[in-house]
Amino acid sequence: MKKRKVPNKTGHFGSFGGCFVPETLMSMLAELESVFMSAVKDVTFKEELKFYLKEYAGRPTNLYYAARLSEKFKNLEIFLKREDLLHTGAHKVNNTLGQILIARRMNKKRIIAETGAGQHGVATATVAALFGLQCDIYMGQEDIERQALNVFRMKLLGARVIPVTSGSQTLKDAMNEAIRDWVTNVEDTFYIIGSVAGPHPYPLMVREFQSIIGREARKQILKKRGKLPGCLIACVGGGSNALGLFHAFYKDTKVKFLGVEAGGLGVHSDKNSAALIRGEDGVLHGSKSKLLQTADGQIKIAHSIAAGLDYPGVGPEHAYYKKTGRAEYVSVTDQEAIAGLKLLSKTEGIIPALETAHAFGYLSKLNRKLKHKTDIIVCLSGRGDKDVGTIKGLI
Repeated sequence: MKKRKVPNKTGHFGSFGGCFVPETLMSMLAELESVFMSAVKDVTFKEELKFYLKEYAGRPTNLYYAARLSEKFKNLEIFLKREDLLHTGAHKVNNTLGQILIARRMNKKRIIAETGAGQHGVATATVAALFGLQCDIYMGQEDIERQALNVFRMKLLGARVIPVTSGSQTLKDAMNEAIRDWVTNVEDTFYIIGSVAGPHPYPLMVREFQSIIGREARKQILKKRGKLPGCLIACVGGGSNALGLFHAFYKDTKVKFLGVEAGGLGVHSDKNSAALIRGEDGVLHGSKSKLLQTADGQIKIAHSIAAGLDYPGVGPEHAYYKKTGRAEYVSVTDQEAIAGLKLLSKTEGIIPALETAHAFGYLSKLNRKLKHKTDIIVCLSGRGDKDVGTIKGLI
């Protein structure tokens, strides 16, 4: 039987995804889909994006064998896909460069974005400065306080950081406000969504721009080892870095996909962000996916020590991967993530972002599950400078 294309023409990954937005945005999203689909087939667009990714952002990133980290584990040979080495310090710039080139094709003069950890906000402010466009970033007040360094960076780059004081004052609420702005100013404003969430075509578009991570990693591991890895592992909030790594290996069914969610104070507590493990089907920010919900269907307040994972939902393609069994999703607690951060810092001299640290916090559990030496690739999605203020009193 021929496999269904995902997403299909209505933006569905199986039963997930779609486009649930106010009528005001429907024509804009249809135009966005048309421009995007045309652009990714256009040699001129592809060459322009390739130029900025290489000459400006610093691609390709290294696939680094972490020898001292690997020595800590009996069954793990660990390779790090070094997205932390990119300009702005995380994988987010892959997507913002792609989307701002789309915005220019659509003749938009103003850019807006949401941000949690601030990395997407910095990457958006960066590309807006690069092309001379007005930029407004919505950020929850709680995240503004715990990510002060990135707030300063956004402002220095010329962006206006707009505090969001509603709800949990974190990423979900920042996205709510960005969507409200977009509905009001849709004619001249382009919304750069930072993850594989939101209405169609955003989950497809962000995954496409991030899939360079996996395309590079696949070629690099084959050159280094002469074979594919046994496992890919990445943290999952909305899920763009994970899908960026996973997608190029999708048809390599012997390569295991492992996504690590934020367990917070524990997945059986009310203080976590593990939407795939603890969530139910629901609609948030324009698409259907797995969401943390109360018994009466209200969105729960999520929790994670990592601001970029502090979100009650997840990208619809991840929900599809879980339902079909293509990926496994696990969690680590705040404390296990901190332990992962310390481990990588002290063995390899690399301080990862707290979001990324969740993947490293799971390595000891993965080691116990494996029966023999296995090559794994970890998506080192961002560096940890921004998190010093959060962790300095905890370690």
